[in-house]
Amino acid sequence: MTDVYQKIIATLETCRKVLVTTHVRPDGDALGSVTAMVLAMRQKGIDAQVLLLSHLPSKYTFLFDDSHIQHCDAEKGWPADLNLAAFDALLVCDTGTWNQLPGLKDHAEAFAKPILVIDHHRTQESWGDSRLVVKEAGAAGEIVAELIELWGVTLDPAIATALFIAITTDTGWFQFSNTRPFTFRLAATLLEAGVDMDGVYQRLYLSERAQRVDLQTRAMQSMKLLADGRLAVMRIDKKDFQETGANVPDTENMINIPMQIQTVQVVMLVTEPMDFGPVRVSLRSKGQVDVAEFAQKFGGGGHARAAGLKVEHATLQDAWEKVVGAMMVELDVCPESPRQA
Repeated sequence: MTDVYQKIIATLETCRKVLVTTHVRPDGDALGSVTAMVLAMRQKGIDAQVLLLSHLPSKYTFLFDDSHIQHCDAEKGWPADLNLAAFDALLVCDTGTWNQLPGLKDHAEAFAKPILVIDHHRTQESWGDSRLVVKEAGAAGEIVAELIELWGVTLDPAIATALFIAITTDTGWFQFSNTRPFTFRLAATLLEAGVDMDGVYQRLYLSERAQRVDLQTRAMQSMKLLADGRLAVMRIDKKDFQETGANVPDTENMINIPMQIQTVQVVMLVTEPMDFGPVRVSLRSKGQVDVAEFAQKFGGGGHARAAGLKVEHATLQDAWEKVVGAMMVELDVCPESPRQA
């Protein structure tokens, strides 16, 4: 595995300009990993530009703003002023599947230069010239931390903060089962490097917009307990977004709330797009059900306890019935109908 780290380092050292991207609807791990890699490359004299395939969540804007990182937004299509041929490499963080990179595949297939992947998800595809995939890692940020240490990058407070955000958000502030001893050792190192842990926590969890809390209330009001309380399902529709003034990034972490219920084994959040696009289904599990394996049946993927999928060309109701019905079968329940109430 060390050879893959060294291969990516060797490739980056030949570059003058690198385009860095991550999955659609980026979370803290995705954005923290991207930020840390951009800052590491700056230390090495490499010009790095960020391409985001969807909206930058407001709670994470400080990551880019504090480090003066410019980003290009491709949410509504490939930016006319972004010429992929001008870059010496493409670096993809926190995903290894094309379905998490909408609109990028066609451009990347015509890209004759190295494509590098850093990821920790179980669901993977075989593209990329160098693929650094460590599935036991609690977050992509853990892999980035190892990479930049091998590269001899100085762990300054800005890089340490980005990595700390990556690992804390993807491990639920060290509560999830993907937290490992390495995670705690890395966290200690990052704190020693200058991370303001209280400041990070306040910015991430004590600075929510009222619109998000309103949307969360609606999601909780929609919750249904099925399969004798083993399955909790919530839904958010277009009207919820319109009436609360919230947006899709505001749904982050909502799916974890029903996990507090003792009987619940699996949680599903079914979200209707605000404009066009597929219905998205997020999944969480306490371990009794492998939700990554379940998601793969619908072309999705992720981790055994945290995964997601999309249902194309379907209404919210149709997607609800299709996916919830399949999960009921997974839980050995054969209901007459899983229709949304």
